[in-house]
Amino acid sequence: MADEGAARTDGGGRPLTRTWAAPVRRAMTRMLSPVDGPRRREHAPPSARSAIVDCALYIDGERQPGEWQYAEALAAARREGQRHAFVWLGLHEPDAAEMADIAETYGLHELAVEDAVKAEQRPKLEQFGEVSSLVLRTARYVGEGELTETSEVVETGQVMLFIGPAFVITVRHGDACRLSPVRVDLESKHDLLLQGPWSVAYAVTDRVVDLYVEVADQVEVDLDRLESEVFGRHSHGRIQRIYQMKRELVEFKRAVMPLQRPLITLTAQVNRDVPKEIRRYFRDVQDHLTRTVEQINSYDDLLNSVLQARLAQVTVDQNNDMRKIAAWAAIAAVWTAFAGIYGMNFTHMPELGWTYGYPVVLAVMLSISLALYRFFRKNGWL
Repeated sequence: MADEGAARTDGGGRPLTRTWAAPVRRAMTRMLSPVDGPRRREHAPPSARSAIVDCALYIDGERQPGEWQYAEALAAARREGQRHAFVWLGLHEPDAAEMADIAETYGLHELAVEDAVKAEQRPKLEQFGEVSSLVLRTARYVGEGELTETSEVVETGQVMLFIGPAFVITVRHGDACRLSPVRVDLESKHDLLLQGPWSVAYAVTDRVVDLYVEVADQVEVDLDRLESEVFGRHSHGRIQRIYQMKRELVEFKRAVMPLQRPLITLTAQVNRDVPKEIRRYFRDVQDHLTRTVEQINSYDDLLNSVLQARLAQVTVDQNNDMRKIAAWAAIAAVWTAFAGIYGMNFTHMPELGWTYGYPVVLAVMLSISLALYRFFRKNGWL
């Protein structure tokens, strides 16, 4: 009886799985087994593989005609190993069962497979034997119209790539970055496809970073509008909108910042897994990412300044309100003082018997009030 962890072979005796295929099977079996005991997982029928967006075989930089099953495509690519052959398998939000079957066929490590299913990872680059795992956080600008306290400005997702000697698997979560345009554009670049699976990794990373640049430019427009509202002549910018913008910027920052370290690794001279020509392309992507990182840092500083300025404006507005209240209270105190004095009901008080006493007192109170009003108005209290 064959060992469960032994590698499967095609008709030519070539291995189709890595040595960790058995651990992946066992891990996925535990996830999928019912509570009453383990049960052997059957391969899902082709019609149920809704997560597979596209599966293509490329030989000498050209896509081969026909529809390919991922196992058959991998076997064909390995048979044509000396002719720059590789498989590009595209997935969209696969479930654990389907991902387990693909992991068994392509020899993916169980930890990387778990990351691909959960899609809650930060950008990183890991190596599992001959297979590299690259995680990218995607982002796109979705802001429309006026910024409110609940507006969504930046939508994020995830793309995970498995890059092997004869294959590349892209696992996309969310709609922040669609990969169909990337595939169409890359298939028109024959010389780049000749570089193998890492050409796909470059193309996807370049597309993700280009979206970062677009988001950063759109966020700058929103920040300019927000700044104008705060420092305008008739300022009415609410602090809640500034906080909402800051939350969206933090989400964008979490997607962009951690990608710097993986790109440094991919462009390093000591990295022999990535072809030399592709490292040059990755350096161009790194330049674009550096520009975006600098923009985000400046936006963060600007937003903090706008927030502090708005808080200072609120304090000044409160002080102005207190001065207005104090000024009107002083004017009202004149009338209160006169009314208090003449309300004492003493028998001998000045001017009680004078015919013109009442209108004179009213005139005096009004004159003092007008004088105080002009004084406060002149000094900016009213």
